Amino acid sequence: MIKSSATIALVPAIKSGPWIYWDDLEQSMAHASFLGFDAVELFTASADALDTTATKLLIDKYQLQIAAVGTGAGKVMHGLTLTDPDVAVRKKAIVFIENMISFGASLNAPAIIGSMQGSVSVGGDREKSLEWLAAGLNYLGKHAASLGVKLIYEPLNRNETNLINTLSDGVLFLKKNQINHVGLLADLFHMNMEEADMPASIRACGDFIVHVHFADSNRRPVGNGHTNFKEVAKALQEINYQGYVSAEAFPWPNSQEAAAQTIQSFKQLFKN
Repeated sequence: MIKSSATIALVPAIKSGPWIYWDDLEQSMAHASFLGFDAVELFTASADALDTTATKLLIDKYQLQIAAVGTGAGKVMHGLTLTDPDVAVRKKAIVFIENMISFGASLNAPAIIGSMQGSVSVGGDREKSLEWLAAGLNYLGKHAASLGVKLIYEPLNRNETNLINTLSDGVLFLKKNQINHVGLLADLFHMNMEEADMPASIRACGDFIVHVHFADSNRRPVGNGHTNFKEVAKALQEINYQGYVSAEAFPWPNSQEAAAQTIQSFKQLFKN
């Protein structure tokens, strides 16, 4: 069964971005539960930013799951990436993500590597950058597997990375480097920019897709842009996708209305 999720950002240093809910974890979880979401996806400043025991109590109270945890604060707040030319920075990035994987696993949730993959630096060696990325994903995938969770790798659009931009390139990269225990995130906002045919890409790469980010062409909640979601939903159902469709979208016009629009769109697309 395809399940619904909404994102919650809990990073005070960041005051804008594509997350449905902001700041107050319990208030956000209460609203998501009221609307009927199955889960929430967490974006935290670090692995120890939340008390795990208290978070589990909220999960039980509001009958929600944690769909995934994001690692992007490692780059946004600390400038860490897996492809930085400085080996010391790469090591710090590995430790940050490793800790986030452990945090997520304590909540039965996978971690996502998106912005922390980095980019090829100006004048840098692309092949060397891809080697660093592969080494990082290999190591971190094994750590995730040891804790019983998957690691999720996210191809991003060309404005955010010059490494891997499409699902098919992600599949080729994982296969070429024999990277196990790592699945792909199909982010519909990024795919709208990079894929020639979104449903076809989903069908072709279905065996690798373990998470989906749900946002329209303008990164507003689904239904506020021009993406043809009926065909996307059909493709996800055809590959027998069983994971979360998680709204990583701007809280437009506000968090409450964005969440309501998202769950309405989700039910129209996946519950008929």
